[in-house]
Formats: sequence, C-alpha cells, structure tokens
Amino acid sequence: MEELKVLVVGSGGREHTLVWKLAQSEKVAQIYCAPGNAGISLLATCIPLAVDDLAGIVAFCRKEKIDLVVIGPELSLTLGLVDVLEEAGIKAFGPRRKAAEIEGSKAFAKDLMAQYGIPTARYGVFGDVEAARSFAREMPGPWVVKADGLAAGKGVLICATLAETEAALKKILVDRTFGTAGEKVIIEEFLQGEELSLMAFCDGKTVVPLVSAQDHKRVFSGDKGSNTGGMGAYSPAPVATPALCREIEEKVLQATLKAMAQEGRTFKGILYAGMMITEKGPRVLEYNARFGDPETQVVLPRLQTDLVEIILAALEERLDSLKIVWREEACVSVVMASGGYPAHYDTGFPITGLSEVPEGVLVFHSGTSLQKDKIMTAGGRVLAVTALGDNLRQAVDLAYSGVKKIHFRGAHFRDDIAYRAFNR
Repeated sequence: MEELKVLVVGSGGREHTLVWKLAQSEKVAQIYCAPGNAGISLLATCIPLAVDDLAGIVAFCRKEKIDLVVIGPELSLTLGLVDVLEEAGIKAFGPRRKAAEIEGSKAFAKDLMAQYGIPTARYGVFGDVEAARSFAREMPGPWVVKADGLAAGKGVLICATLAETEAALKKILVDRTFGTAGEKVIIEEFLQGEELSLMAFCDGKTVVPLVSAQDHKRVFSGDKGSNTGGMGAYSPAPVATPALCREIEEKVLQATLKAMAQEGRTFKGILYAGMMITEKGPRVLEYNARFGDPETQVVLPRLQTDLVEIILAALEERLDSLKIVWREEACVSVVMASGGYPAHYDTGFPITGLSEVPEGVLVFHSGTSLQKDKIMTAGGRVLAVTALGDNLRQAVDLAYSGVKKIHFRGAHFRDDIAYRAFNR
C-alpha cells in the first residue's frame, strides 16, 4: 500500500482536528501543516508558509513530493489554491476558485439560490448606499446586513431598527470597515427559528452529508453579545431529525451541487450549508466552501471511516460507492477565547493545565504558538476543548471538566454549549 505525504493548509482548530484525524489513517506516512500551531506541531511538521502564499505552497509541495493537500481556510480556496495545485499535478481537496465563490461572494450565492429555487430569505444586493436604504425602508424589520465578501465571520450585522440598519450600511459601504469585502452589501429579511449546520462531502456529482452539528455564534452565554467565528458546537443536533436531514439533502445540498455544475462551477470538496429551520421549513443562511469551524471539532471525532479514503473517493468521483460509518456517541466542543474577543484582545500569555485534562478530553488548538517550549495564546479563539460521550449530557460534562483545568490570562468561554438540545 502506497503511503502518502499530506499537507494541511491552515492554523486553526479546524486544521488541528483535520491533522489529528488524518494521522489516524494507515495510508498516511507523513503530515505537514502550513503554517500550523503549537498543538498541530505535536502531530505534524509545521511549515512557516501563509495560507495566501499560493506560489510558496506549490513550491513546497513540489520540493517535498506531497501527494495530497487538504485545505482548511476559505481564503486559500477563494484565491484559487486548488487551481494552482492541480495545474502542478498535485491532488488537492477543496473546490476550485470559481466554485469557492459560493462562499467568497454572498451576492453570488444568493443569486444562485434565487435562480435555482433553493430556499433562502428574501434579499437585495446593493453597491449604492441610497438604493440600499430605500430597499430597507420598504422591507419589514428586523434586517440582516451582510458584507458581500470574506470578513472572517464578522461581516453579518443584525439590525433591530432602521437607524441601526442605516448605520450598518454606512459601516460597510461608506466607511469600508471590512475593506474590499464591503464593495457590495446584501440586505435580507431576518429569519426566526433554530440554526443548523449541515456539511457534505462532494465529488461534483454526489453529495454525502456528514452528521449534523449546531454551533454557537454569539460571544456570551444565553446568545448575548456580538457574533463570533463560533464559541462552541455539538453533534448531533436534535433539531436535525432524519426527515429534516433528507429534505435538506435533496432541496439544498443536491440542488446546490446540480446548480453549480450547470453554472460550469463543478464543486468538489466540502459544501457547508448554514441553515435556519423556520416554521415554513429550512432556509439557507449562508454557504461555506470548506469544513466549518468549530463544527469540524465535533463532527470528525464521530467519523469512523478513514478520512483519507473519503477524500480520495471524492477526488476520483466515486463517493456513490463508498459507505461512510459514524459513531453513535455525541460530541461537544467548548471554545476558550482571549479576553476581549471578538473585539480587541491581547495575546502572548502562557497556557497552563493542558496536561491535566481528564482522560477522553481532546484539546484542539485554535490560536496558539510555541515560544521557548511554552505554549502561548496567539489568537482570539485559543482552544476548542472537546469530548465524546454516550449522550450529550455526558459529553458536555466531560468537555467542561477539561475547561476547568486549563488557564490563561483573560480566558472566557460560554457555559451553556448545547443548551438548545437540553431545552427541547
């Protein structure tokens, strides 16, 4: 059996989870990660290459004869990393640049849904602030205002009043708070319901959904405070009944894959649908073109099938012939963040207690670095403390028992991960 040299691109908790899962494969001889983090460095050789250094990544792959590249961040995908790797004859898991636009441009994604009848919220796309204001005034509130491009999960503003909506439009279109991501703005009706994340392996023709997950976007317990990149997650999500998952698979995931193919944007990789489950049924809030973060941290620990086998099947367009097996256990992940996140925060503080977490607790590093053999904070989201359990309650209790052992200056976390599941 040929053993593969694998490169994972990225430096967060999602990439640590990917490296951890890929390291379990008998097909893998060696793993590199660019740029990686302190936790990843225990499992892989970290390479100081930025995720947007496409030429540097290709040169490294050629030099080290890398067999497979697995790409974590959306930035690499929307810049066309898969395109340049494939042109160099290197296998890469993720959509090509034109297909990654489903995440890179919210306007493109909304127009695609409108054209192909994929259920989503009413919306308008604007580059002009006056036209945007007129549209907002005609639509009943609350309003959701989104920057068109990539804004690291922070470009979505929920506005309760017209004044807040106008301030959001000014922030994006006039002040350019999100830079070029804010050249266009999307205004949407606000959807009521429960959120659900459903990801799927795609080979261009076939979609195979992963198990369901739900993340917690607001920074504080009780869904208070600003939106973040995600403060924790759990899997399975009880809202995702078998019937609902079948409906989303057919009306959203398969329909999107088919629409993308018809647009000449064949989608291979991970298609992520962020859904709102409303009284009228599921509606797509957003697409991602890659594994979610922190959803990956609760979904991949439940995967029993070799991830490398699944990736190779997707690249070779034979997902329809592969049986993917999942663990019955539940999984919960609690994000420990730097003080002040998602606004201004300081880094460079030592992290203690990592070796004291109870048996069965997995600690995926999100924003850490190694300085003189000490693990230090190096990002907003620092750690994703994760545990499997026979049920959600057991998984939650074990994850929080791990959180209690870990300390760094300013650390904060939500104490209510999976509360919606327990409230049902």
